[in-house]
Amino acid sequence: MGLHDLSQEASIAHHFIAELRDTSIQQDPMRFRYNLARLGEVLAYEISKTLAYQAVTVPTVLGKASVQQLPQLPILLTVLRAGLPFFEGFQRIFDRSECGFVGAYRAHQAGDEEAFTIDLGYRAAPSLAGKDVILIDPMLATGQSLLAAMETLADFGTPTHWHIAAAIAAPEGIERLQQEIKAPFTLWVGAVDDHLNNKAYIVPGLGDAGDLAYGSKQ
Repeated sequence: MGLHDLSQEASIAHHFIAELRDTSIQQDPMRFRYNLARLGEVLAYEISKTLAYQAVTVPTVLGKASVQQLPQLPILLTVLRAGLPFFEGFQRIFDRSECGFVGAYRAHQAGDEEAFTIDLGYRAAPSLAGKDVILIDPMLATGQSLLAAMETLADFGTPTHWHIAAAIAAPEGIERLQQEIKAPFTLWVGAVDDHLNNKAYIVPGLGDAGDLAYGSKQ
């Protein structure tokens, strides 16, 4: 596994992450969604630098130019609902990519906020066989949601390479992905935080990304 952590180098991504974390700015859901999308654009650009390009010739008003293009765009996949604004940033960069969606949520046991399973209620995707695939989820906490999403997507074919993108990651989630994913993959994150608390939320983190983007749920 390769790990790319944007917080380890100077870039405007630090500014976006700071606003995502700031509780005073979080009160504006539109701003929160916008910052997630902007961070998605930065990560998409970073991923784009690792893909395979080929030279093609295009006409211009004064002649012809040799340029580099992607012969095959990556597939974009996201985990609903929190992933949607983050995913929009990737779409702005890979604007012609095919897309897929997985519905996943934490199902807590009655009377126990610490115990939960991941329920998958929806999936839709193009063929993933032989493709570069970017799996987009803003929060990598335990890693359960991402692993469950990858498992349910197995019916759509085997990708050449998985690129897993998260805004914030916990060390526990990173370690779990390293242990359980057997396919070639690279992890791209905005920042790696300190730890998970007893409710499996990332500390210091930023809270529940889905609630901050779209409002609380029951």
